[in-house]
Order: sequence, then C-alpha cells, then structure tokens
Amino acid sequence: MLGNTTQTESQVHDNLKRIVVTGSSGAGKSTFSRILSAKTGLPLIHLDLHSWNPGWVRVPKSELLEKQSVLLADEKWIVDSNDVDDDLLIKRADTLVILATPWWICSWRAFKRGLRRPRDAQLPDGCDESLSQRLRDEWGIVWRNFRNRESVHQDYIYLASHCRGLMVVHVLSSKREIADFVDCV
Repeated sequence: MLGNTTQTESQVHDNLKRIVVTGSSGAGKSTFSRILSAKTGLPLIHLDLHSWNPGWVRVPKSELLEKQSVLLADEKWIVDSNDVDDDLLIKRADTLVILATPWWICSWRAFKRGLRRPRDAQLPDGCDESLSQRLRDEWGIVWRNFRNRESVHQDYIYLASHCRGLMVVHVLSSKREIADFVDCV
C-alpha cells in the first residue's frame, strides 16, 4: 500500500510552492498539472517539452540536467514529468504528487492518444509528429506499461518513502483522490 499524506485544506495550500507531479505515461500528469496550475496560479513546466531537440533528437543527459536546474531555480512552479532528476527533486521541491493510476488505465489512455492526439497536447519546438510515429510511440507505451506494471508500483513505493520527511508526499491512485486533492487546493 502506498498510503497518502493527510492534511487540512489550509496545510495543502500553504505547502504548494514547488510541486513535482509524476506518474506513468498516461497517468494524467499533464491534465492534472494544468488544472492545478489554473487553481493555484503557479507556473507550469512540462519537462518533456525540454527533453527533445528539433527533429526528436533526445537532449543529452548532462544538458537535460542543466536545463532542469535552470527551470527549477524559480521559487514557485509545478513540474509535470516522470523524468525529474532525483537530486534536484529532493533539493528543490516541497511537494511531490505521484499519480499512481492503474497500469491498464494508463495503457488505455496511451492507446487512445495513438489514434487521436488531444487538442491541448503540446509538442517540443521543431518536433513534428506523423501518424505512424504517434502510433508507434503511444502504442509502445501500452506495451511498456503492461511489461513494467509491477516494477512501476515498486518505484512509486520507493520514491514516496524516499521523499517522505523531505517534502510533502501525496500518492493519488483514483479519480476520487485526484478530485479531492484538487478540491482542497
């Protein structure tokens, strides 16, 4: 069991200054982060947009760490990613939200995104997407979510336990928990 941090509404709002939202591909990170940003007024950073150079060339790890350091230097933000450097997460974030959406829901969402990209989806600058590429990428996520379903759950447990005591940790594993969290903000 992952467990949740229980706080009053004012405690939740007071702690929301530097938030990392993470979870599997298809967990709902971007949607949740946009809603949270709109409610709190905190600027939103979609880290995936900074992870690619034009033409879908992966940013080298050292350059990505440098970009993350710059992006996380501000005092208030929400970061949406499943690829935040652990050292930076611990050093900068005051709140961690893990969207522990069941693997099969994440896979279903990725399957649907393969067929039709959501209107509000953003792509990195200089990165166009063909239908075949989108199908390959999104349907690859379906397979990875299935293949890694047990290890991802263990990763959530490790991350939550590692970060507790260093920051506020919320593990949200259902639509109801997500809605309740947003309502408390």
